[in-house]
Amino acid sequence: MSVLPSHLKYAQTHEWVYLDEQGNAVVGITDFAQESLGDLMSVTFPELGADVAAEDEVMSLESVKAASEIYAPVSGEIVAINEALEDEPELINDEPYDGGWLFKIAPHDDTELEDLLSDNEYQALIDQA
Repeated sequence: MSVLPSHLKYAQTHEWVYLDEQGNAVVGITDFAQESLGDLMSVTFPELGADVAAEDEVMSLESVKAASEIYAPVSGEIVAINEALEDEPELINDEPYDGGWLFKIAPHDDTELEDLLSDNEYQALIDQA
């Protein structure tokens, strides 16, 4: 069983999110998701400055097993990408909740976070998988 950080909010599509000190939504994938994908080989980032809606497909990850779409957990503007992943996509496998973050969104409405799952709700979701 994965340990789920309780300060994060979770999407049913296996992304996590929290607001950083600047009020930006930092987004990554869960340990469950990276484990399901296997060793990550490449990352296709969203475009900086792109305006996205919650649940929009914004990027993809390619692993030895499959390619997987990543969705925006909240609406807003893409303001940063984790450039370290271009050379080291395995950071997502090694540090899914830390160095393996994917991108940041300046949210249009941070109350959208209330629609996401808590750590306990997400655990119940993956327990059914």
